[in-house]
Amino acid sequence: MLTIQAVSAFNDNYIWFIQQPDSKNLLIVDPGDAQPVIEAIEQQQLNPIALLITHHHSDHIGGIRELVSRYDIPVYGPKSEDIPFLTHPLTACENLRISSEFPSMKVIDVPGHTNGHIAFLIGENLFCGDTLFGAGCGRLLGGTAKQLHASLQLIAYLPEHTNIYCAHEYTQANLRFAAIVEPNNTEIKRRILETDDLLSKDQPSIPSLLRIELQTNPFLRCHQPDVIKAAQHFSGHQLLDSEAVFSSLRLWKDRF
Repeated sequence: MLTIQAVSAFNDNYIWFIQQPDSKNLLIVDPGDAQPVIEAIEQQQLNPIALLITHHHSDHIGGIRELVSRYDIPVYGPKSEDIPFLTHPLTACENLRISSEFPSMKVIDVPGHTNGHIAFLIGENLFCGDTLFGAGCGRLLGGTAKQLHASLQLIAYLPEHTNIYCAHEYTQANLRFAAIVEPNNTEIKRRILETDDLLSKDQPSIPSLLRIELQTNPFLRCHQPDVIKAAQHFSGHQLLDSEAVFSSLRLWKDRF
């Protein structure tokens, strides 16, 4: 059982710390800002052993230079993107072993938000960067709708108890859109209340369970009749498959 904690950065980013319960050794996911990472490391007297990077955007890589300089640690990230100080370029693989202390992890290619985006599956925990959010998904900033739809379908087939660790606190805003798409979805209504309660207590809405995403995230529900109907109403024409529904939803959300 891993210990996973969120380190907040910028306005809404989460940098993830991964440890074994009785160890100070630490994996760090997407350190966009070095300062809060260093503060947390020093306060807890942790020992960083590697950085895990999902994609090249500055709010995910901005702290790499300072952390590598300070701690002399390897950087694991997508092979096809420009990641500073990258020591271990990655594409999809089944058994990435960083340390004997940590379980081997699966690297999944999940392009769409960017063209080379990857995710790390460690046990039952998916660190998916900006591919899948609470009740939403990433914008198309280098990849295509076809890619992102396929990536989300890949995630959707993981076990339903998979914990989704995304990189932003966007759940509340995403649920407002989800409620417009599916106004009769009682699970969305329930999740809105639960998310509002968490945030009012300064608690993160992340991680979420994949099971909950499958019930409330319109971008994972492109096969559902109410979602298809709503997407067709927005687009003004018939949509023939789930990829077309997804593309319509993504454009709608961009304008929402």
